[in-house]
Amino acid sequence: MPSKQPVMRRFSLGLQHVLAMYAGAVVVPLIVGGALNLSEQQLAYLVAIDLLTCGIATLLQVWSNRFFGVGLPVVLGCTFTAVGPMIAIGERYGMSAIYGAIIVSGLLVALFASLFGKLIRFFPPVVTGSVVTIIGVSLIPVALQDMGGGAGSPDFGAPSNLLLAFGVLVLIVLMNRLFTGFLRAISILLGLIAGSLAAAIMGKVSFAPVAEASWFHVIRPFYFGVPTFELSAIVTMTLVAIVSLAESTGVFLALGRMVGKDLTSDDLTRGYRAEGLASILGGLFNAFPYTTYSQNVGLVQMSNVKTRDVIIMAGGILVLLGLCPKVAALTTLIPSPVLGGAMLAMFGMVVSSGIRILGSQVDLNRHENLLIIACSVGMGLGVTVVPGLFEQLPAWVQILTDNGIVAGSFTAIALNLIFHAGRRAEPAESAAPAPQPAGK
Repeated sequence: MPSKQPVMRRFSLGLQHVLAMYAGAVVVPLIVGGALNLSEQQLAYLVAIDLLTCGIATLLQVWSNRFFGVGLPVVLGCTFTAVGPMIAIGERYGMSAIYGAIIVSGLLVALFASLFGKLIRFFPPVVTGSVVTIIGVSLIPVALQDMGGGAGSPDFGAPSNLLLAFGVLVLIVLMNRLFTGFLRAISILLGLIAGSLAAAIMGKVSFAPVAEASWFHVIRPFYFGVPTFELSAIVTMTLVAIVSLAESTGVFLALGRMVGKDLTSDDLTRGYRAEGLASILGGLFNAFPYTTYSQNVGLVQMSNVKTRDVIIMAGGILVLLGLCPKVAALTTLIPSPVLGGAMLAMFGMVVSSGIRILGSQVDLNRHENLLIIACSVGMGLGVTVVPGLFEQLPAWVQILTDNGIVAGSFTAIALNLIFHAGRRAEPAESAAPAPQPAGK
């Protein structure tokens, strides 16, 4: 879709899209890297490579051709749906297994994009809503640990840490109460900035990592080592990919209506394939799996600017930011309590997204739907809390039971087939997802 907008206007509109998704883009590597005890240098690299790959992934999706790209004004980033699984895989098998699983899951999506479009019918709202709810609830303890200062911190639970954490949370809540539109969309980002400034005044921030970081770096594939391949990790990330595709379908359909484009199954297949290719790049660059960000849909609707060249500009800005380690190092200065306060709001939004799917798209008057939700969420949380429950079973069974998200997902899929096989399918994911503050 051609545009006659001046370059500076395109730049400002593109920057606005970057700001709307920036908090989600940088918080994901901070959470995963923090949980896996990465050094400050490694964490800065992870943030930088994530920003760069977000840019490349966005350009792949916007560039529509016969093989990949939905050709709509979409921005890609790492989904919060992948955070819990990546941490679990990293803690059990190491970071190399995370990237092996991301590469394989991305390859499967890219090769079988049209098939995945058919598989999504096995992930109706009752399944995706349950899975998203399980993921969100399982991440809440991570936020609470950071609110106290981080697991193992000598000053865990100190009043200063709690003051910072709840101060950030209150600020985010107030911004969502008092403002609408763009300021509400970047409330998480502004909360992180304000909290970090307050922490700096309290002497809790050291600027040494920024001073030591270079202005430019060369991308190094396999920065964290050569990928390894664990079957349970691959199954986990493939399930995450399918759930993400189901969410992206709603985003594609919503944007298609906004720009006046009737999407065909081929359009959706190219969109899925672009996300698969983006995830492959994420695995090779040691970044993350990538999916379409729904909060940017709200920005398209709010600004009424529907041209792809604005998103191309946003992708270019992300690539440039990713090549500058000093920008990435700035984000690593965020203290754990500040990050924890923002994470509680973000992870709570993941839970509420799952509840929204269940409440608005699932007939809760049907007993079988309630049973699917009850058993899948119960199984997912149960395995998360009591991980040794199935360790006496054969290894091939443990592939489906050693991770709460996988166990809960398969429970939901199996029960959905038992109760709904042969019946008319439930409606697909909502075509107009509500904008979220950071990450999907």
